[in-house]
Amino acid sequence: MKLIDISQRLNSSTPVWPGDSPFSFSLNWSKEETGSVNVGKISFSAHTGTHIDAPYHYDDDGRKVADLPLDSFFGKALVVDLTGRESIGADDLESLDLEGATKLLIRTGSWEDRSAFPDKITYLQKSAGPLLKEKGINLIGVDVPSVDPLNSKDLPAHHSLQSNGIGILEGIVLDGVEPKTYELSAFPLSLEEGDGCPVRAVLIDR
Repeated sequence: MKLIDISQRLNSSTPVWPGDSPFSFSLNWSKEETGSVNVGKISFSAHTGTHIDAPYHYDDDGRKVADLPLDSFFGKALVVDLTGRESIGADDLESLDLEGATKLLIRTGSWEDRSAFPDKITYLQKSAGPLLKEKGINLIGVDVPSVDPLNSKDLPAHHSLQSNGIGILEGIVLDGVEPKTYELSAFPLSLEEGDGCPVRAVLIDR
């Protein structure tokens, strides 16, 4: 069995959405001060690095992180390479063999320099949602910060995925990952008020 970490590392250099809260870690108490332990403080946006979006992120009536079904974040995941596309829709996905998989992880290759927030990304078309539901997918993961264009305000892909019962995992790292089926574990914290949450996304290659 092999474990493959497909998460971004979180540190002060991790790029975030322009204007959003950067990641920071500091010691509230040092071992020297307490005599026994270091105690740290973490501050960051709910959409830092590799993270999931809860529907509340783009829908005031949508579910928050703690209310999302746990089976969305664990199970058979097919990794596919769809690099070189401006966008990805039903036509790009309909030929995929998703039998046995409940998650689809897409390498777009469009975020080339992860030390900086991208100017442009490969995004999903709203036609992807109905097709993925038909194929039994309940989570889609992408190697970019959003499933929609970065300048989108109406977020058609987010809403299409939500209406078809498909969870959203963004900012995964699939460099060097062989396209095939794995087991995915990508659980968020149980945040009652959360609109999103960073995750430690791991592929299990058995």
